[in-house]
Amino acid sequence: MTRFPDGFAWGVATSAYQIEGAAAEDGRGPSIWDTFCQRPGAVRDGQTGDIAADHYHRWPEDLDLMAELGITAYRFSLAWPRIQPPGSGPASAAGLDFYDRLTDALLARGITPMPTLYHWDLPQPLEDQGGWMARDTAYRLAEYASLAAQRLADRIGLWITLNEPFVVTALGYALGTHAPGRELMLAALPAAHHQLLGHGLAAAALRAAGVARVAITNNYSPAWPASRSEADLTAAAAYDAVQNRLCTDPLLLGSYPGLAAFGAGPDGPGCVRDGDLAVIAAPVDALGVNYYRPVRVAAATGSPLPFREEPIPGFPVTAFGWPVVPAGLTELLTTLRDRYGDRLPPIYITENGCSVTDEPAADGSIDDQPRIGYLDGHIRAVADAITAGVDVRGYLTWTLMDNFEWAEGFGQRFGLVHVDFESQRRTPKASFRWYRDLIAAQRG
Repeated sequence: MTRFPDGFAWGVATSAYQIEGAAAEDGRGPSIWDTFCQRPGAVRDGQTGDIAADHYHRWPEDLDLMAELGITAYRFSLAWPRIQPPGSGPASAAGLDFYDRLTDALLARGITPMPTLYHWDLPQPLEDQGGWMARDTAYRLAEYASLAAQRLADRIGLWITLNEPFVVTALGYALGTHAPGRELMLAALPAAHHQLLGHGLAAAALRAAGVARVAITNNYSPAWPASRSEADLTAAAAYDAVQNRLCTDPLLLGSYPGLAAFGAGPDGPGCVRDGDLAVIAAPVDALGVNYYRPVRVAAATGSPLPFREEPIPGFPVTAFGWPVVPAGLTELLTTLRDRYGDRLPPIYITENGCSVTDEPAADGSIDDQPRIGYLDGHIRAVADAITAGVDVRGYLTWTLMDNFEWAEGFGQRFGLVHVDFESQRRTPKASFRWYRDLIAAQRG
């Protein structure tokens, strides 16, 4: 394995709703995911995150696992409905106390906390008032950011405002397969703009509270045209515009990409107001990159969308059915460098990992060799990007332990640690030991 630069951050990532549980404890209010999980057929087998991996009660054990792993950075999310249950007004002391304890315990173990403010668990009262389709939600995010930073900024240097605003827009508001389950199709674009506006306002609030470094995390998938036909090339360009550029061009270029294929005008979604793009494009100190796979794109007919996804032949697939293409990560990182040039801030890989069907053997061990192969290939792909001149400062794999995988419930396991959701027993997998040894070798 290539030697990574000194100070390179090695870590894992999680999110609050997927691991914490304790959904109604210590004053936590309902989120859109609590509501969505009650909708018949919305989540596999009717499962919920009410208990999830019970991290809210078992966090010392989980942090000890992180210390054993040897990571230097932990990306987690703050639960907005735990800190500010109505989505507005004063903070919950109990909610802030939990993250205060977590922060101190991480630092005591030599692990840098890297919090994400919003990882999809919008307080339900805000959704009742329009959610991300309402401009006011952007201002509520900034208020929440200020409350969190006033308590934690003295010990946490790098904060992430949003996780994957495009995915929230596409799955939550356009297609309805994620919370809040709205099916607005092309009319969902304002949800992306209001999230980006919220990022800009929250970034200003974080800095006002003394936060040194602000980032945002986007999900990226290289768009591969299914053929060299003009129709497929046009479809791939449209996919790239909405998946990879919709939530990045405004941040780094101060303008929206061409979205005519999605009914938007030359200035982006129709809800954009004077001054919005200046707020959104205030400089960030890092860009979080989540990568799982490329997408093969063909032209679509008879659909409101101008593209359709096709299988990518010739590659192994994960338990989720996603193709395993490490070179796609190198391609993505060099594309970001070429596209944004000196406007591209330093990059952290804030999520990368795979679902594997891994159950304990008779002796209790879990030999998840496909995950080891996946991680090895993708970490080497990051090294290739660094060699090519991309400024990558860290790699945080998804995820520490098996969790509630959104609409898939507990049916997809991404963890380095196996969780028996009946007993909540944690069992490190072979990939845990492999990653531990890699980190030790890199830090040695």
